[in-house]
Amino acid sequence: MSSSVCRRLHGLFATAAKPTSLPKTPQPTTTTTSLHGLFASAQTTTKTTSIPKTPKRTTTTSRQKHGKPTIATSLQKNSKPTTTTTAKTTNNKTLLALVAKFKKSSESNRFRHGSHKAYLKTVTRLALANEHSLIDEILQHQKQYPNITSEGFVVRLISLYGKSAMFDHARKLFDEMPHLKCERTVMSFNALLSACVYSKRFDMISELLSELPEKLSIRPDTVSYNTVTKAFCEMGSFDSALALVNEMEKSGVEPDLITFNTLLDALYKNNMFEEAEKAWGLMREKNVVPNGRTYNPKIRALVAGNRISEAVQVFQEMGSKGVKPDVFTFNALIKGFCDHGYLEEARHWYKEMGKNDCYPDPVTLRILGNFACKEGEFEFALELCKEAITRQCNTGVSMMQLVVDGLVKESKVEEAKELVELGKSKSYFQYKLEMPSDE
Repeated sequence: MSSSVCRRLHGLFATAAKPTSLPKTPQPTTTTTSLHGLFASAQTTTKTTSIPKTPKRTTTTSRQKHGKPTIATSLQKNSKPTTTTTAKTTNNKTLLALVAKFKKSSESNRFRHGSHKAYLKTVTRLALANEHSLIDEILQHQKQYPNITSEGFVVRLISLYGKSAMFDHARKLFDEMPHLKCERTVMSFNALLSACVYSKRFDMISELLSELPEKLSIRPDTVSYNTVTKAFCEMGSFDSALALVNEMEKSGVEPDLITFNTLLDALYKNNMFEEAEKAWGLMREKNVVPNGRTYNPKIRALVAGNRISEAVQVFQEMGSKGVKPDVFTFNALIKGFCDHGYLEEARHWYKEMGKNDCYPDPVTLRILGNFACKEGEFEFALELCKEAITRQCNTGVSMMQLVVDGLVKESKVEEAKELVELGKSKSYFQYKLEMPSDE
């Protein structure tokens, strides 16, 4: 990435993050003059789009000063606070035991080298409990091991800080890498950029782009640009995100499928069909071949806008171009027909899944099962319940109980008993699924 491009991106981010701080007198250079237009574009886009604003910073010490609802903050919205001292003490002891166990396991080179899921699972659990100090404790603990000289290992730690909304800690570790005798390349630079996006610290992205590449002789790659693209999309600066695709070419970097899938997903989520068509045009220009994930956001947006027939046409277009649909493609269509009261059409797409070597997931079975019960089609709902049990899909016991109750009301007691027994034979459902009490 050339220094002029870095300066240009720096300006875009600074303006998008603080729309009122436009420079009064641009410096008389060609780069700055052309940048002024992009400044205005980023400012306008940020103001007019319906992207939710970044949550206000809080002064609570248990939170980071940014506010993205990641694993570090989601529990606060979705769970009730502990009200008893005993419960809190028990939970604290449990988490401290978890930390002790993790640190003990870290003594094993095999654990440090291969247990990526264990690292993520432990950090996630601590983040959901807002125990940032404990996260820092176990990640700082890793510095004593020889793995800390490996960039891949440090990148894992930086990423864990980022996913826990602890950007300042991620940046500190990145800055410490030379002292830890660990080389810094574009890989760790990209991890730091991702930590910015997870934390919604877009102001820091501009600083990183304007300073680090030249200072560290790092040349940003496609992953770097894709991360910046995602940042622009989360900021609501879609024009800047589209313009960035051309900036990539100027720096000798080619956009890839992830670039466009990121763009299209964000654009369709915000019902920006015209801008999405521009992204499709850029894909064709650059000979990037779409996949199912490219088409799925468009299908979902069309279904949400009650344009189901157009969504079906998009599905047919996928087939004509040899793009294989996935479960998300079918779920979007099935949901559309269920939402608009067309059970037979939804059932048709359920059958089409098998013809396309695609299997239903819990979402498929839950949507169809609940709608079938609503329409009084309990035998079809029974079929879906059996499919869920066979595939161990957690559709929720409440849906299965609806089917049992519906079968009993229709005097299909034997079928209801069969489902209850089948459910009870699997410990997965044993604790709730039962026959109605009046039987």
